[in-house]
Amino acid sequence: MTTSSGLLLIDKPGGLTSHDVVARLRKLFNERRIGHAGTLDPMATGLLVVAVGPSTRLLRFAQSQSKHYIGTVRLGEATDSLDADGIVVATSEVPELSIGQVNSWAGTMLGFQSQVPPMVSALKVEGRRLHELAREGIEVERASRDIVIDSFTLTPGELKGDWDFDVVCSVGTYVRVLLSDLSVKMGTVGHLTALRRIASGSHHVRDAHSLEELSALSDVASVLSSPVHLVEGLETRNLEVADVVKMRMGQRLGLDETFTGDEIAALDVEGELVGVLRRRGDLWKPEIVLAPRGNGQ
Repeated sequence: MTTSSGLLLIDKPGGLTSHDVVARLRKLFNERRIGHAGTLDPMATGLLVVAVGPSTRLLRFAQSQSKHYIGTVRLGEATDSLDADGIVVATSEVPELSIGQVNSWAGTMLGFQSQVPPMVSALKVEGRRLHELAREGIEVERASRDIVIDSFTLTPGELKGDWDFDVVCSVGTYVRVLLSDLSVKMGTVGHLTALRRIASGSHHVRDAHSLEELSALSDVASVLSSPVHLVEGLETRNLEVADVVKMRMGQRLGLDETFTGDEIAALDVEGELVGVLRRRGDLWKPEIVLAPRGNGQ
């Protein structure tokens, strides 16, 4: 029996949660082991990096990659969710703002910083998701998290008070919070009316599939990419056949190369991913081992 395994890029439509997308994919692939690298809010569209089958064991490597978003913030209105799915809870006059002024303010938000997650989010506190508590009118303290904003620019939108933005940020960044904080810095309030993830690491939404496309395929597994694309952030080593055999048997390997990280991607002579090796002293221990292509796991 063969098992579908690999990377799948999905262009998530608005109105579905990331969990909704995974549930549909599980039916299409007839596979329970499906997960994604980075949640998108229901309102948001764009790239969802998905792993299918045994490749889900590699998702943590894809989750650490930077994200690229575009969208629109509407100044003058704040919502309880910080996006268009919420209800308006505050309004404020919008000062006259030039492109230079707006981007000057955005420039002050570049680099390393701490961000407090919003109450309307999927994070858990004492076993309960924050958005569940928010619906009950309960607000709890949330620990701040370190984030990095690599680039952040804005241009005037089509409607008065709307500004289109482009931001590249670290994993864990809430773009809703970023734009809300920027609005306050500029002397008003704001909320997102559109958000689209266009890239995650080296993966781009132009290479993604829609759910409709997948539903029309007779062989849905044909769209899967090699699991090696989930570990593109790792250093790699091509193993000789004998070392591949040892790795699959769980034996530690001695490698004659110098690596900067404590984990590396191990490839066979054909460039297929064998798994991940972790440094243990002077040796490398098999941390994750995938079955050879064509075998079940």
